[in-house]
Amino acid sequence: MASSAAPPTWQAAEAAQPDGAVALLCTAPSEEVARSLARSLVSARLAACVQLLPGATSVYTWKGELCEDSETLLLIKSRRDLLPALHEALVAAHPYDTPELLSLPVEAGSSRYLAWLRDNTRDA
Repeated sequence: MASSAAPPTWQAAEAAQPDGAVALLCTAPSEEVARSLARSLVSARLAACVQLLPGATSVYTWKGELCEDSETLLLIKSRRDLLPALHEALVAAHPYDTPELLSLPVEAGSSRYLAWLRDNTRDA
């Protein structure tokens, strides 16, 4: 069955723009903590969507010791101009002394998805 709606286009996300789309990586010590962080970010409209990816194993050095822990990875979809507020919210709510927050620019994406992302995040 053919759709009368125009197909979504693929467009540059203008990653270098202040309000360009970003994907953030953040780990949490459990799925429960990750779910709480995700709900908080989406409720505050700091993120349009957060995916929880349980079952991650992190191997790292902390305070001079080799560590290996099970964690849940949060994949946070937001905008570059919200990074300071996202950082503040995560640091305030996260149980880690030094929570991971890595921002990756989105170079391109579905025009409909990028519009939805903008519509579901607050003004900076």
